[in-house]
Amino acid sequence: MISRRNIRVKVMQLLYIIESAKDPECFKNPVQQLENNFKKTGELFVYLLYFLTEVAKYAEQDARLKASKNITSFEDLNVNTKIAGNQILWNILELPAIQEAIKSNQPDKMIDRELIKKIYQNMIVSSEYKTYILEQGRDLKKEKAILLYIFNQFILPNEDFEAHVEDYFPNWQNDGDMMMQFITEIIQKPAASNFPQLLSEDKWKFAKDLLMTAIEKKDFTLSIIKPKLNNWDAERIALLDMIIMRLGVCEFLYFETIPTKVTINEYIDIAKEYSTPQSGHFVNGILDSIHKELVFVGKIEKVEFKSGQ
Repeated sequence: MISRRNIRVKVMQLLYIIESAKDPECFKNPVQQLENNFKKTGELFVYLLYFLTEVAKYAEQDARLKASKNITSFEDLNVNTKIAGNQILWNILELPAIQEAIKSNQPDKMIDRELIKKIYQNMIVSSEYKTYILEQGRDLKKEKAILLYIFNQFILPNEDFEAHVEDYFPNWQNDGDMMMQFITEIIQKPAASNFPQLLSEDKWKFAKDLLMTAIEKKDFTLSIIKPKLNNWDAERIALLDMIIMRLGVCEFLYFETIPTKVTINEYIDIAKEYSTPQSGHFVNGILDSIHKELVFVGKIEKVEFKSGQ
């Protein structure tokens, strides 16, 4: 489920932390740290999925609580619990890998029950939710749509939820966009989910190789980048921009199966999203110039070129 773009961002973020640290010796094993970071991503995914299911299942608790009042109204005795039996939700919960992850990670020990209640109460007064519970039957498209609606409209934007999840997952800010993608994917196609293998063997190899190449070839890649900076002082360029460009050069030279156009476009987008407003244009100019020079001197050899494709 984790894409190469996700990997590039993770490697970039770890390099930034390492090179910004007052004591780089704290990161003697960067590969282990990267592995831990991906593990935390998996744990965050499980927690978000668990939280969503608890919001949906709260309908049953709400029904019991209202039915147990000393004085009950018609509404108290007729709470609609359709959402708790959402077919897609249970398809996901019945996946053996999800069951094992929930058992292992124990997200129930982190859950904020009062926050679950508040989100549920906000959800049930929405027109979309009311329309959903009044419709007969269980159309799978609508089952998926209501879960995505709850997650995107009531969980993610909730400031209390954000503060809550940050208490347990410092990686929330970095992984938030990725989590939206993962949750959407598993809701859309539960059976096709390859959880818990969020990171395939070939992508993990790419992640390790990219990280270690960027570290081991730091001086060499900087020697290629600095002459292209023209009037820019290398020391005054944002550290993140330098890391992004180093990663780009590494992919040009040492990752023969990745087309150079893909590399340039990926790092332009990453620079735009994670660095300064001008970074995308700056990174584009430098990487494009380096690419042209490396091609001219015959330093870039991609598999496609070797095979004549």
